[in-house]
Amino acid sequence: MIVIYTSPGCASCRKVKAWLKERDIPYIEKNIFSTLLNRKEVKYLLSRSENGTDDIISKRSKIIQENKIDLDSFSIDELVDFVIQNPSVLRRPIILSENNFQVGYDAEEIDAFTPRQDEIAKELKEVSKCDHKCPHFETCGEIRQ
Repeated sequence: MIVIYTSPGCASCRKVKAWLKERDIPYIEKNIFSTLLNRKEVKYLLSRSENGTDDIISKRSKIIQENKIDLDSFSIDELVDFVIQNPSVLRRPIILSENNFQVGYDAEEIDAFTPRQDEIAKELKEVSKCDHKCPHFETCGEIRQ
């Protein structure tokens, strides 16, 4: 299932939702202002980010700029609390599936969220688990090892 973290008035959020609707891809929308984010959720988003806070937190955010906040000085717990109290610092949209994570609308990269791409990724995960107990090990397992 795809989850999209959005906000009202976000043009990129509208593009992502339109793209998903055009392809009949189901998704769950979470408006970051009307749906309270919980600690576990924020930690998960941070963990999926490849470049730390830079991927999902806008350092140009008004609240960060006006208060001269140094996010690098925060512990993980402090950062999570800060995001929960100030969801406007999150870049939007944040698009999340089991296998993919994307911030913002990127016409080239959003194809990763098509169901076929997710299916292929799952199949590859299963195939990579092949060991000597697998009935196909002699034909494909040894090659991968």
